[in-house]
Formats: sequence, structure tokens, C-alpha cells
Amino acid sequence: MLLLLGLALGGRGAGAFLVHVASSCPLAANGSVLDFNFAVVFNKNPLVCYDPDARRFVPCDWGLLHKFAASVASKLNNDTAWGQRAEARRRACHQLATHFWSSTARRRTPPQARIVPSKTGNARAPILLTCHVWGFYPAEVTVIWLRNGDVVGRGDHPAISAIPNGDWTYQTQVTLMVAPVAGDTFTCSVQHASLDQPLLEDWSPGLSPGLALKVAAATVVMALGLGFFVTGVYLYRARPPAPGYTPLPGDSYPAGSI
Repeated sequence: MLLLLGLALGGRGAGAFLVHVASSCPLAANGSVLDFNFAVVFNKNPLVCYDPDARRFVPCDWGLLHKFAASVASKLNNDTAWGQRAEARRRACHQLATHFWSSTARRRTPPQARIVPSKTGNARAPILLTCHVWGFYPAEVTVIWLRNGDVVGRGDHPAISAIPNGDWTYQTQVTLMVAPVAGDTFTCSVQHASLDQPLLEDWSPGLSPGLALKVAAATVVMALGLGFFVTGVYLYRARPPAPGYTPLPGDSYPAGSI
């Protein structure tokens, strides 16, 4: 039927064409089926639609192809197989909607978070903190920055747009420009329906590579100096007494060393 329909439309000067059957089940927020749609579509335009109440196909193109759509609808109504096909998909919507709704829309997947710092070149705020949040469902999520436990920019947290990952999870990121000082702790607080408590990811300013190298070198020198000092003390206490030395009470030199 679809092949004949495509040939007929092509013969009428339609040029390149694509004909396919599409069906859908719009659902309410609680997962109940609101409607059922079944249509023969020509070049993304519904040509013939199924009326589930009347259980008949009707033309749904009111343009240049209306007369042809009416003719196709009449032929589909005379073919019981097409009516049975539409009714089978209608029953599937009501039988499977609740199952798919509970396993997809009602599920909860907790997010993961990571803070990535980068330099900005801005003297006032030289560090840009980016909190990456990913792998969560549903899409609604709240991300708040804290500095030493206090909310940064209190009340200034616009709605966050989440980007779909393609695997029924979402991701987003929130940035913050800061001028950190020693002892600061910046926290990315993520609130989501899947979490009993906010997910907290911390970041604190570390040493620069040059300063870290200097601290490491100083630590090595200090360790070597302490090692030489301990060795010297041990050797000093272990040396034998000078000739003619009379040990005082409490000295513990080995017997025969005098």
C-alpha cells in the first residue's frame, strides 16, 4: 500500500518523496495515556490519520493533496488489515505506557560532580572554577557555590539548563571566578531529586608548581640535615672515653672500654 502510494504521489509531480507510518501516545504527568495518534505521513506531512473514536481513517491534509488523501483514506478503510494494525498499536499504548513510564520517566539517577580550575588572566579573579555535573535524571538540578561554607552570590542562582547525554541522563556545568587565598575552600553543592542530602565537591587553592618545587627541595634538605644530626649524636655517644677518664655514677660505657 505504501509503495503504491509513493508511486502515485511521484507520478503526480511530487518529485522526491518519503512515505512512512507514524504512531504516538501522548502521556499525562502521571503516565496515563491522553491520546493516540496513527498516521500515514508524506514528506513529514500527515496525509491520512486514524480516528480512534470512529475507528476510521480520515484525510488530515487540507492542502493540495486533500483529494488524494481522501481517496487513500477510503482505500485504507476498505482494508481491514490497516484498521487492525491501528487498533493493535492503540492497545499497545495503553498496555505498555505504564511499564515504560515507571522504568524511564519515574526513575532517579544520582549525579556525579567534579571541579576543574583554570587560569583566567584576570588579576581580580585569576581562577575560573568549573563544576561539572553529569549522569543524573531527571533533568531538574540545582547547583550552588559555597566559599568557606557561605553561599556565594546569595539569591543569585538562575535556573540551570541541563543537556541530554543521549543515554537518558543529563549533564550541566556552573562556573565561578574567584581570587582564592590560603585556607579558602570552595564547594560545589548539587541538589537533585535522587539525593537525600546535597552532593558536595570541594576545591582549595594549592601551591604553584614553582613554589611546590621549592617546598619539596626544602623538605629534602631538612630531612638530610636531621639525618646527619641524629647520626652525629649517635656516634658521639658511642665513642669510647678518653684515657684516664673515671666514669661517673650512671655512665653506661661497656665493660672493658676503659
